[in-house]
Amino acid sequence: MPASRPSSVRPHQLALAIAALLPLGHAFAQDAAPATPAPAAATAETQATTLDAVQVTAQRRVENIQDVPVSISTISSEKLDALAAGGNDVRFLSARVPSLNIESSYGRAFPRFYIRGLGNTDFDLNASQPVSLIYDEVVQESPLLKGFPVFDLERIEVLRGPQGTLFGRNTPAGVVKFESAKPTQEFGGYGRVSYGTDNMWNVEGAVGGALTDRWSARASVLFQRREDSVDNTFAGPNDGFEGYDESAARVQFLYEGDAFEGLFNLHKRHLNGTARLFRANIIEPGTNNLVSGFDREEASLDGVNFSELDTWGGSARLRWEFDRVNLYSITGYESAESLNRGDIDGGFGAAFLGPGNSGPGFIPFPAESADGLPDHSQFTQEVRIESNEWGRFDWQAGLFYFDEDISIDSFNYDSLTPGNPQTGLAVQQQRNKAWAVFASGEYDVTEQFTLRGGLRYTQDKKDFSASVIQAVPFGTPVGGPYFVNTDVDDISWDLSGVYNLNEDVNLYARVAKGFRAPSIQGRLAFGGISTADSEEVISYEAGIKADLWDKRARIGFNVFRYNVDGQQLIAVGGATNSASLLNADKTIGQGFELDLEAYVTDSLLVTFGSSYNDTEIDDADLAVAVCGGGCTVTDPTTIIGGGTYALVNGNSLPQAPKWVHNLTARWGIPAGDGAEFFVFTDWAYRSEVNFFLYESAEFTGKSSLEGGLRAGYNWNYGDYEVAVFGRNITDQTRIVGGIDFNNLTGFLNEPRTLGLEFTAKF
Repeated sequence: MPASRPSSVRPHQLALAIAALLPLGHAFAQDAAPATPAPAAATAETQATTLDAVQVTAQRRVENIQDVPVSISTISSEKLDALAAGGNDVRFLSARVPSLNIESSYGRAFPRFYIRGLGNTDFDLNASQPVSLIYDEVVQESPLLKGFPVFDLERIEVLRGPQGTLFGRNTPAGVVKFESAKPTQEFGGYGRVSYGTDNMWNVEGAVGGALTDRWSARASVLFQRREDSVDNTFAGPNDGFEGYDESAARVQFLYEGDAFEGLFNLHKRHLNGTARLFRANIIEPGTNNLVSGFDREEASLDGVNFSELDTWGGSARLRWEFDRVNLYSITGYESAESLNRGDIDGGFGAAFLGPGNSGPGFIPFPAESADGLPDHSQFTQEVRIESNEWGRFDWQAGLFYFDEDISIDSFNYDSLTPGNPQTGLAVQQQRNKAWAVFASGEYDVTEQFTLRGGLRYTQDKKDFSASVIQAVPFGTPVGGPYFVNTDVDDISWDLSGVYNLNEDVNLYARVAKGFRAPSIQGRLAFGGISTADSEEVISYEAGIKADLWDKRARIGFNVFRYNVDGQQLIAVGGATNSASLLNADKTIGQGFELDLEAYVTDSLLVTFGSSYNDTEIDDADLAVAVCGGGCTVTDPTTIIGGGTYALVNGNSLPQAPKWVHNLTARWGIPAGDGAEFFVFTDWAYRSEVNFFLYESAEFTGKSSLEGGLRAGYNWNYGDYEVAVFGRNITDQTRIVGGIDFNNLTGFLNEPRTLGLEFTAKF
């Protein structure tokens, strides 16, 4: 929590300064990651509230965020409480920090992360992403592991730009780090319950404390549910959609010895709900508008729709302290099992059945499928040694091992036959092993200038096989197994410098190289096996970080440019309903990022920020199949093998908004000893995005502006709180993704949620 310290700055002067800065964003700006002030009585005129230092582990050491030569945003636990009030999954973080976008075609089960425009729209269950998620120092490689619910966290760190030296392969875009609240010797915890729209319940809590004078523990639980908010107007297998039941738990044990510390973690997640709801022909042809008379509370589907996911894992984080060095061991195991089934055509029937036997709109043929993960395991081991108080020179080095075994089942179904029988099955197996050795160091060249650098050597090997067990009608016949193997090595590196202009202002510059290992995809039901070679990223960045107005405000600003060689892309859909991996010759990205947080007055905390990302595919020969559902392609086209292909040279990357802005404000009104009334609001804006590699009028998502509001009363110095909240308070409806092979099918953002919440801390 921010503390109160003496300061000479006058609140009204700061308010004027902030007001002068705000228009620079020209829209609703960014969400940095502030702490929420604790309830307090009115301060004296000679006192002013200041910002506490933010401690991060971006460089695998605890450091002040202002000293780290990396573009970083943090989100504190207090802010997470407000943003997660509606029971939404991890996608609520989208656009809450600069350059971050998150979307999913699976719903709550499979989030896809993008930083600075770099991401992966691939929906295959073995897809790799250039944004790595690190949960309690353990990488979550499978996309199904990346959606673990957000609860009982200390903070989230978003690191932008390549992070390959310390965090390994598959981090060319950046890293999102989740840090759970840790056990302590002090007994304490919290309980929270909220109720809202569509019979939404959100219940979570944690309790922890000492077990002995050496051992402590903390247990955290979460339960979320929501009833269906969309009625099925067709007499199909599902009566409604968009409901879910989700639960998660985490238990941690901490041992603190004289020169040894061990932190042990067990966690589990269960999800049973609706898969992503696809809606046929909701886009007005020739535009990106919803069709006239669209009702988001209704759909008409004849396919089966559900999402089931179970994950569990554990880790052991060990630390030994010696005179000159510290030794770390991090062991992690993760496992997932899932099955997601959906009506891909987004409607019922088929046009060839005659008038009145299909809809909404034109349904040329039915499409219903499911993807399952019957078996998955991931093992990671890192051993790292770091210097301990070596003066002007500090260093760390280590070894890393990764082993993942995954099985995938892909099913096809007949929606026109009673019972929706299975009509196709393809299976995939993939074993991925990787190991790395790395070293990083920093040297204080002078009292004002520090130089940092690091190297990492990685070897990555994949063994893949796929077979068609049951032929798909009009698709791939029985065959296989088909084998693909990849074996590559690569060197990642970074070099940066920090110059202390004075005690409050740091200038920094950084250049870094990262890479993503080859990817293999086996969508055999429609198409074949495709591969994408390694991609390499060189990123250049320079910025400033400063504490302002006697630490009443903090700002971070940077400019960047990156060049990607051989970027891995996925061409999905088209008239053949295929999915194929490919490499673009080059991709270029450039822009800037801004983080600002400030106490405008002692009771008003504002965060503001912005990012601009200009991405461009640079490959004159790159062509992808265009939509098969009647969209208006705006790219130049060519004929290849009798099919129409779009030339995508010069296009921006999919799901890469140029602008992301965010604004939050918290106003506290003292109400006696240890009590206050408060109002918190948050607004997130992103500009329009392309859904696919090609550009079309229909599959361009409109800009989005979503706001949240939370108002309430807390007492007993914040131990108890009651609040009303709203998410997407303007009830904005936006198409956030599409399916292009059949018709103009799209899926939507989360609807408005209103509710009441009570929290007790102890």
